Amino acid sequence: MEVKQFLGGLHVPHYKSFSEHKAIKEASLPEEIILPLSQHLGAPNEPLVKVGDKVKAGQKIGATDKFVSAPVHASLSGTVTAIEPRLPGQSVDCIVIAVDKEQEPLELADVDLSQVTREDIINAVKEAGIVGMGGATFPTAVKLSPPPDKKVDVLLLNGCECEPYLTCDHRIMLEQPEELIEGTKMLMKALDVESAYICIEGNKDDAIEAVRQKNDDSRIVLLRMPVKYPQGSEKHLVKAALDREIPPGGLPFDVGALIQNVGTAVAVYEAVRYKKPLIERVVSVTGQNISEPQNLLVKIGTPLKNLIEECGGIIEEPAKVILGGPMTGKAQENLDVPVTKGVTGVVVLPPDMLLDDLDYCDCVRCGKCVDHCPMLLYPNQISIYCEINNVETALAWNTMDCIECGICAYVCPSKRPIVQLVQRTKPKIQELLRSS
Repeated sequence: MEVKQFLGGLHVPHYKSFSEHKAIKEASLPEEIILPLSQHLGAPNEPLVKVGDKVKAGQKIGATDKFVSAPVHASLSGTVTAIEPRLPGQSVDCIVIAVDKEQEPLELADVDLSQVTREDIINAVKEAGIVGMGGATFPTAVKLSPPPDKKVDVLLLNGCECEPYLTCDHRIMLEQPEELIEGTKMLMKALDVESAYICIEGNKDDAIEAVRQKNDDSRIVLLRMPVKYPQGSEKHLVKAALDREIPPGGLPFDVGALIQNVGTAVAVYEAVRYKKPLIERVVSVTGQNISEPQNLLVKIGTPLKNLIEECGGIIEEPAKVILGGPMTGKAQENLDVPVTKGVTGVVVLPPDMLLDDLDYCDCVRCGKCVDHCPMLLYPNQISIYCEINNVETALAWNTMDCIECGICAYVCPSKRPIVQLVQRTKPKIQELLRSS
């Protein structure tokens, strides 16, 4: 099928070669795992265990009765040693588990997929604690239950992985195409739709071919997407694949579409087929400053330092360690931070890729950010109003439509932290809207 190009965006260096040919490898078990009670958008969980309790791998250890949430499970068996905040700058509690040296196999079911109903699928996904694994972390069971007035007629599987360095989705499509197809069928059944598109960027020919060979369902169509950042953004994916425009402030289901990440689809298959909770995920540990870049199958809660040690350590200090990709991820203060459900990668950059001067300059009105903004905004003006805390004017300049892709900061000659200024201002805008 023909796909549509979107305005704006950027052809950023891919830096995929460090890990794109590295097969998924199971990471070594850590001595301790740290499991935040909130690894999703929505209400945080309450602990179901206490300090001193023995827990088994796959056991539900955090839950809530709130609708928009997702439970947390122990990814390994062990003893609860603490329930306390562990994440920098956040007050959310984490359940800390000392891992048993001897691990029993995870108990799995054997479900006949031909007999499962729509309700069975959604319940299995909810019980498994599955969230959007492309980084958004919205609870998948909630996403599969759109409002009655929002009729979804098509499912999009996001396999673009347009962020530089990251290759975890690429490897999943290469190594688990059959599970991806089966997970897509489960999602279609849950949504009661007869049409699905698996969207893969055109520079991933091997993944396209691997999925094509396993696709035995004529309702599922593969789309070769333009190689352009941020093609994986939901607004741009819907535009390119369906030629539908998501309205400002809207969501894909406003135009009859629903998007799931390819890794999420595989997790859905495992939840329905085996009743397997989301206790592990594939993470790309990559960059110029890591000795042996890898794609690792990591138990949720594993500290970053374990992954870096698994990959031979950091080559040269000082290094910047980014959780996620370099365009949208966040630099870390320490390596005790755990892998959570939405972590796609750990990117380690060398000293010569770090900014010498963290001070930034005033906007020089070059307009580069405007030229490349995929949302057709004016990031230069928005950043100025955010910087001086002019919340009302920032709202008027459509700051809430910013998808925080990072292109503006990437092209800015003044090194202005535009995304951080927007992120700081959005909660103030939301408070203003609530009070008006």
